Amino acid sequence: MFANKVLIFCITGALLWLTITFGFNINIPLLPKETPNANTLKTTLSLPKGFSITVFAANLPGVRTILPTPTGDLIVTLPKKGQVALLKKTPANPKATRQALPLLSGLNLPSGLAFYKNWLYIAESHAIGRIHYDPIKQQIFGDYQTIISNLPNGGNHWTRTIKFSPDGQLFIAVGSRCNVCEEPNHFRATLLKYRPDGSHGEIYATGLRNTVGFAWEPSTRRLFGVDNGRDFLGDNTPPDEINWIQKGHFYGWPYSYGNNQPDPQYGSDKSHEITRATPPYHLLSAHSAPLALLFLKHPRFPAHLRKKALITLHGSWNRSTKIGYKIIAVDLNDSIPNRQHDFITGFETQDNVIGRPVDIAEDRQGNLFLSDDFSGTVYKITYQPDQNP
Repeated sequence: MFANKVLIFCITGALLWLTITFGFNINIPLLPKETPNANTLKTTLSLPKGFSITVFAANLPGVRTILPTPTGDLIVTLPKKGQVALLKKTPANPKATRQALPLLSGLNLPSGLAFYKNWLYIAESHAIGRIHYDPIKQQIFGDYQTIISNLPNGGNHWTRTIKFSPDGQLFIAVGSRCNVCEEPNHFRATLLKYRPDGSHGEIYATGLRNTVGFAWEPSTRRLFGVDNGRDFLGDNTPPDEINWIQKGHFYGWPYSYGNNQPDPQYGSDKSHEITRATPPYHLLSAHSAPLALLFLKHPRFPAHLRKKALITLHGSWNRSTKIGYKIIAVDLNDSIPNRQHDFITGFETQDNVIGRPVDIAEDRQGNLFLSDDFSGTVYKITYQPDQNP
């Protein structure tokens, strides 16, 4: 308790200094909260008709990525603990709290997870590793293999999202080390592409400040990613972005943002770079912090929702009034104007924060799972169609 009070005092002092000295707007929840109870979820959160949300697992400090297994369990990353852990679909004691069972420990800020064939891939801040995983036995086996060891380590944006493309190539998102700067390391602020064994690495796209979430649209196989814009330009500047990420394209950072607006620090004499930058496919609210992007595939979900991308908004920290703290659905179909609407809201109401959405994943049974690193919770979201004609 004393340590928490000291932490609050130090953080508050630093934020007050920034506010007074530079006029920055700082408004962030300081310490994590406990997992909301069932009544709070029912009365506070708003979901579309037919959807419900329950706590799947709690007491997971800083939980980030969720990876459903073929058998319905979940594998999650706990960066603060340096762990990758298993959450069993059916706990040993149904009346007890579901426990996180460590699969791997001693890792360097593990964040991203992916399956490919019988391998479980793990993204640490500086490297990508893999190990065999048996979903039936719920166990890893064999040696942990580091297949990529030269990723830039740490920095402001230390998470590394990994996913496999429809044609089986490994993609890695690496954010910038800074708020805004010219990176000496060409791997920063990029999307990288490798073969599954870690060979033949290449820079796929650049100018992506911090694209944490990305996914391929199922019907067109276009790759979309959500990018977090820079800080300290006011409440409404710059917008966060959804980008259609294409090979060899440059997306503007650090020289421009939004619809190729010059950055006041780095864009004044960079007209050539700004002109060649690919503008965003869709703009999101400034500082809303999009972290995950998911295209629903299971046929049990409403058809209109399967055509949209679900995006988690982690929520602002440097804005006079909070924004984000919810999940939105965005239509990315070319034939329809880019329309977005709220999917789940209520994690922040009247400046009170009960959760910060991070990752969202779909299992083979048509359930959704949502991680919240603020309360250390994984939620289960289910859909029950209206049976009435």
